Amino acid sequence: MRKEGTEPAFNNNYWNNHEKGVYNCIGCGKLLFTSNTKFESGTGWPSFYKPANKNAVEESRDTQFGMVRREIHCSQCGSHLGHVFEDGPKPTGLRYCMNSASLQFVKM
Repeated sequence: MRKEGTEPAFNNNYWNNHEKGVYNCIGCGKLLFTSNTKFESGTGWPSFYKPANKNAVEESRDTQFGMVRREIHCSQCGSHLGHVFEDGPKPTGLRYCMNSASLQFVKM
């Protein structure tokens, strides 16, 4: 989270989690995503089509590794969460591709 790394695909805690609940920032506990917006992206990382609310996350430009991507951070503590891409499902068309290591799942 602090070094803005990426965990291995298909080898993380939540990529295949299908339980109902919420996903909070592991750094500060802020509510970030809910299981209602989680979907199977086939990428090996937990993916959501929208944050829990409009103030949950912040976005910045990431130009590392010769790519231009939209990096996602927790709006409260600034922890790196992952990236957002424009290849997700309706209704938003977005795929918030998150690192399990930056999330804490709370079963409901």
